[in-house]
Amino acid sequence: MTPPTLRRRTAACVAALAACAALTATQAQAQPQATPTQDAVTPATKFYVDPHSKAAKQAVVDFKNGDFGNAANMAKMASWPQAEWFTEGTPGQVRGKVSKLVHRARAVGRTPVLVAYNVPGRDCTQYSSGGAASSAAYRKWIDAFAAGIGNNKAVVVVEPDGTALLPNDCGPDVDPSGELTAERTADLAYAVKTLKAKPRTAVYLDAGNVQWRPVGDMAQRLLDSGVEHGDGFALNVSNTHPTDHNARYGTWIAKCMWYATEGPEDARGHAERCAGQHYSHAAPNDGTPGNSVSADDPATWRWTDLWFDQNVGSPSSDRLHHFVIDTSRNGLGAWTPEPGKYTGDPEPWCNAPGRGLGPRPTADTGVPLVDAYLWIKIPGESDGSCTRNTGGTIDPEYGIVDPPAGTWWPDQAHTLARNAAPSLTFNR
Repeated sequence: MTPPTLRRRTAACVAALAACAALTATQAQAQPQATPTQDAVTPATKFYVDPHSKAAKQAVVDFKNGDFGNAANMAKMASWPQAEWFTEGTPGQVRGKVSKLVHRARAVGRTPVLVAYNVPGRDCTQYSSGGAASSAAYRKWIDAFAAGIGNNKAVVVVEPDGTALLPNDCGPDVDPSGELTAERTADLAYAVKTLKAKPRTAVYLDAGNVQWRPVGDMAQRLLDSGVEHGDGFALNVSNTHPTDHNARYGTWIAKCMWYATEGPEDARGHAERCAGQHYSHAAPNDGTPGNSVSADDPATWRWTDLWFDQNVGSPSSDRLHHFVIDTSRNGLGAWTPEPGKYTGDPEPWCNAPGRGLGPRPTADTGVPLVDAYLWIKIPGESDGSCTRNTGGTIDPEYGIVDPPAGTWWPDQAHTLARNAAPSLTFNR
């Protein structure tokens, strides 16, 4: 006879898997919009859920193994929309894969989220290195990507780390002439413009995260890389920084780009004057930055807000670039190792231990410039074989060699679901 507790757990897990299937059926009942629109993301936008996602498959595996708690969590995770990454392949291959995805989404009246991640010199030869062989090859790949979308609805995040990690950031000997960096920004601008030419595609150029580049620096990088051709930018991709911190950072970037392009005449072309997350005290109302501090401290950000109040004011949201935030792993915020545990860079962004899923994907954020919270990084996929700069091959936080970048890691997926903040529920 089956024990009552086991019966209850089994029933709960079966109900969870059934709910996941029911969500797919609900999507199938929806009808795609017939009228093309450039406003691809509105508060009413519903994003596509892949019924065959890695989380959905893991739910089945866990259930078969009798791991009913994790199976239920994986079913809940699988009920929420996640991005699909396109990282390689010939133009013909990427066109076919993109086309297949957008047509599946169109059949159920949903908008898919896609990531274009194939720029030459990607990730400075680090964990996710790779990319197209040349600028010419990349542009053909982007042309095919756009052709695959066609007139279907789509949201595309362009090149995570593409602006925040330019070739001239990779080391003093990587791009001494600046030619590779100029080529990168031109390639990014080409990608944004080409994808946005599709009538129902929203395009967001990646812009790193709140703990990476200063506001003025990132604003200029975005402008150099053609952000004006798209819908805005994306923040926190594959990272764990709090949603509200990124929202504040993104708002400053948007205002800084306005300041440097439409602001006072003497401010045009001077994004570097903008205060940022390292700004420590109020400066005179003359565009002069305040003193820098050694690290980001939200307690000092009131001075940054004051600088923008004094120098930018409050342009209407339709005059500022909007943005999206990746909340796939930031429910508990960023990870900080114990003081003194590591002598080198602890790689806090890389498979940060003990993290949780963040706010659920939605286009109804209630924040004027934030078009959506998205799970861009697929929760449960490894960042790479992190070593915390210890010189070995083992990740000391896990006691194993981490899976290669992009590899599904069940233990990490289970942890993210278990630690979700807010608590994980089904997408109804």
